[in-house]
Amino acid sequence: MNRTYIKDLAAKAGETVKIAGWVDVRRDHGKLIFIDLRDMSGKVQMVALPNHEEAHAITGTLRSEWVIDVKGIVNKRPEKMVNDKEPNGAIEVEITEVKILNEAVTPVFEINDDGREVNEETRLTNRYLDLRRSRMQKNLRMRHKVVRFFRNYLSDRDFAEIETPILTKSTPEGARDFIVPSRLYNGKFYALPQSPQQYKQLLMAGGMERYFQIAKCLRDEDTRGDRQPEFTQLDLEMSFAEQKDVMNIIEEMLIETVKVLYPQKKIQQIPFPILTHKEAMEKYNSDKPDLREDKNNPDLLAFCWVVDFPFFEKTDKGGWTFTHNPFSSPKTEHMEMLMNKESIGEILTTQYDIALNGYEAGGGSIRNHKSEALEKVFEIMGFEKDKIWQDFGHMLKAFSSGTPPHGGIALGLDRLIMILQNEPNIREVIAFPKTGDARDPMMDSPSEISKEQLVELGIQIKNPLK
Repeated sequence: MNRTYIKDLAAKAGETVKIAGWVDVRRDHGKLIFIDLRDMSGKVQMVALPNHEEAHAITGTLRSEWVIDVKGIVNKRPEKMVNDKEPNGAIEVEITEVKILNEAVTPVFEINDDGREVNEETRLTNRYLDLRRSRMQKNLRMRHKVVRFFRNYLSDRDFAEIETPILTKSTPEGARDFIVPSRLYNGKFYALPQSPQQYKQLLMAGGMERYFQIAKCLRDEDTRGDRQPEFTQLDLEMSFAEQKDVMNIIEEMLIETVKVLYPQKKIQQIPFPILTHKEAMEKYNSDKPDLREDKNNPDLLAFCWVVDFPFFEKTDKGGWTFTHNPFSSPKTEHMEMLMNKESIGEILTTQYDIALNGYEAGGGSIRNHKSEALEKVFEIMGFEKDKIWQDFGHMLKAFSSGTPPHGGIALGLDRLIMILQNEPNIREVIAFPKTGDARDPMMDSPSEISKEQLVELGIQIKNPLK
């Protein structure tokens, strides 16, 4: 007999079915033993009656979180016993056979609540248990639906999903790189990508024209409560595109996503309002303003665009650095200022950020697609010509080969799902997150490696942590 998922039981009244899952709750009333069984699709109440002697005896031994296989008859509940609050509240399963597939030790916390009162360290140490709770299941399944919607939406508009490398080159792009030692080339290192920025621009040089990726990004940043060393973004790039082209496709996609997957939510203003960076800072003192008219309404979504960011800002040492990324293009009317390296603080970039309810939901720009313009950016930042070619020669060569104008954006997927799911932090929508101080207490990482591995990699630890 094929297994039936619990969500499909309501349509099988009077039939004998096979179901499987976890014991959610057991209530022993002597002759009657009630079990709430849970699988990925839902819950159902089952009852073991004395007339099925073997099944009744085995059911009496069951405990929470044991994994079982059950055969039973789907019965309609008497009208006075119907529970309108449950999807399967009008039925129960009369157990005729039960098989124990795996026993479980007593869980360290309750599974059948939302888990918010449980210490986060304990939750993350036992994440495989934490993921069983209904709230976490919903979060991850809605994340899947959003990602699937994005994939289908962009694929239908001629974007190609292309994976880019995880082992790449360390270049000065802002945050610290995670570095990976090379065994074959002792003394040399790969870096894990802070974003696919350079690769997606090289795809534009390669003539792909429309690219996207659900991309892992890795940054060795200082710890902060809601920051993860690895996070996920929807990464997108378009050739022959202007600022409005990228903004329009993202705006339309987000509107449709909310309409289809979150119909209970309301977008405050369509089309999304557009503020300049100067306006946002003067009026809201933030480049990611929260424009909600009613901040107590969790189903209100106030998107807005922020444009015309300064390209450069002063460093602590008095030099210049970029505000977004070095690959952005200045506004057309400011290109001459860039090329002449004059009025640097007044140069505005083609950057566009999208804010949602006071969070930065994503950001992008039209890119420099000519090598001489990109060289000027790095010169302004104080790079010597040799250093520029050492770090970014591959980009400069590509731009000299006939690269079209292009632009793109990256949406912070974790943060977007967090807001849509009304969760307080991104760890609630990531299957296996790190703690706020960048540890994985479940896997006990980061961890030491063996002396043999260190020798093989040509690495010596001078100041090991105690």
